Amino acid sequence: MAEKDRYYQPSDVEDALLEVQKLFNSYRSAPLTQELLTYHQNLTSRLTSDLRDAARTEQRPDLVTATQQMAQAMQNWTNVRLSGQPYPGRLRHFKFVPDATGPKFKRHVVKDHGSGTHRSSRH
Repeated sequence: MAEKDRYYQPSDVEDALLEVQKLFNSYRSAPLTQELLTYHQNLTSRLTSDLRDAARTEQRPDLVTATQQMAQAMQNWTNVRLSGQPYPGRLRHFKFVPDATGPKFKRHVVKDHGSGTHRSSRH
């Protein structure tokens, strides 16, 4: 394997942010070690420097704010994990999303073989 193939090469800023988001979500619940903390600090500093500057170069103000939001959420992760608590969420669409949120949908379908739709709720 060639040296240049060893590292992930994003095609643009959005691609890089998706990769950072994926990496963060993969280790957000992992046991806290010094290596992980160093890795996390490196990712956070990349967000606030390289990626933010690249988003400005691409003239994408939405991605500039996304880098700031992601960096803020990742700094909160550090504070929460250093206090010994589990992190109560994940990054989704470059924003912090608390766990177990969103609409709940009933998935029970009643087929009563009557006339009309098979999705009747038999009130």
